Amino acid sequence: MAIIRHLTRTTLSLSLLSLSNGSTRSASSLLHRSPPPPQDPTLMQYDRLSNSINTKIKRLDHPDPRFLRYTSPHPTSSLDLTPILSSPRTRITTLPNGLRVATQSTQWDKTATVGVWVDAGSRFETDETNGVAHFLEHMILNGTKSRSGKALWEEVENMGGYLNAYTSREQTTYYVKVMGEEVPMALDILADMLQNSCMDEALIDQERGIILQEKEEVEMQAEEVIFDHLHATAFQYSPLGRTILGPVNNIKKITKADLQDYVSTHYAAHRMVICGVGAVRHEDIVEQVKKLFTKLSANPNTSLQWVANQPTIFTGSEVRIIDDDAPLAQFAIAFEGASYTDPDSIALMVMQTVLSSWDKTSGAGKHMGSELAQKVSINELAESMAAFSTNYSDTGLFGVYAVAKPDCLEDLSQAIMYQITKLIYRVSEVDVIRARNQLKSSMLLHLDGTTPVAEDIGRQLLKYGRRIPLTELMARIDAVDVDTVKHVANRFIFDKDMAIAAMGPIQGLQDYNWFRRRTYWLRY
Repeated sequence: MAIIRHLTRTTLSLSLLSLSNGSTRSASSLLHRSPPPPQDPTLMQYDRLSNSINTKIKRLDHPDPRFLRYTSPHPTSSLDLTPILSSPRTRITTLPNGLRVATQSTQWDKTATVGVWVDAGSRFETDETNGVAHFLEHMILNGTKSRSGKALWEEVENMGGYLNAYTSREQTTYYVKVMGEEVPMALDILADMLQNSCMDEALIDQERGIILQEKEEVEMQAEEVIFDHLHATAFQYSPLGRTILGPVNNIKKITKADLQDYVSTHYAAHRMVICGVGAVRHEDIVEQVKKLFTKLSANPNTSLQWVANQPTIFTGSEVRIIDDDAPLAQFAIAFEGASYTDPDSIALMVMQTVLSSWDKTSGAGKHMGSELAQKVSINELAESMAAFSTNYSDTGLFGVYAVAKPDCLEDLSQAIMYQITKLIYRVSEVDVIRARNQLKSSMLLHLDGTTPVAEDIGRQLLKYGRRIPLTELMARIDAVDVDTVKHVANRFIFDKDMAIAAMGPIQGLQDYNWFRRRTYWLRY
């Protein structure tokens, strides 16, 4: 056996020498940049050469030590968790009817955000009623039985407040930002809006025209249109595939009965969260909510039952809208992603940060850490690009959106698919560490202000049933390593179908089979 091992080492050494024109000296010259390792006088010349080459290979497997020393992504000392541990506490109270009240008080804030988060959006509609959730949002902001639309908005403005609302595919939100002393009045306005909304037929017809105009404006925003088409092709014949505003024909025929039925079915107490952040006191908010929110529906139909009855199925497909008159082409490539509660949702967020985003007006350009951003910037392949990871109750979308000139589509597609598929096979530890740090920073920076914090609390209570502490969230992000990224990429990307939406001058964009073929690498 000793003879066989010796012959193996000798054969390896001879094969390495053959790469350098058969010269021992030329092979050694490739390695003389670094001091040779201590040599054992008992080893033969070929053995010493083999050992020196193996040492060189091992050295290349590690990052440059100078990089780790001066600009290291590795923490040199234990992370100071004092600011996170001392963050304000989120207090939650569940009332007998199932209504949840959550607050986060901060002594240094003079303002407060109070709002209502409802587990109801366009996903909880049918083909015939698609658009009702957004229409209802407009009607609720248009006055109540005791406050006309003008009186409602004047009251908010007179106390220096800011009233807003929005509807998404799975959530509807109404919130007011006011000074701390005006919180009781803000809650009174919210309760009146949600329980005593004026559904007058004349107001419905008036709002119908406003919504149709809003739809025309949205259709002029290419990014909104692309993602609507992406959802439509990815989630065909399912609620998530429908638009939030609904088709024009539905908007024209939505009635008062449709609006009232949606309220009684989905605006139930156990599907709502009332949240206050800033200059608020939890006990006061709870007492006011008990007195004000007394007319909410108690319909037992829950969002989980609705989702279970209408499951979402991801369909590998594409939609292309050719418009040669448009100056730029836009397209989005998406794989089926993770749901909110999926354990791999955090890893997908890290992967999204690894791919990153870039815009032509960005000053970073070729100096960004993302290889995809560097490739796009150096070769001027796009006007902008951005990776995204969107979560829903039972599914999600993970992919890249890009805007580019028509003659750059082929090279841009190649760069995007290479970097996405590369996550399965080869990910550097430095890239993962940088992505974790960027993700944690962006999350903390996003929670700057009472309104973002209130939105975070309301969304988490609807989706997770609890507020995830920052320490837990940071720990979950830090737990994502290279192996985790490869495992998750293998689950969601390797040889998986995708959805593609594209529009503009897109004749140069490769077909679906081209993209599908590049979801894996063949290696022999």
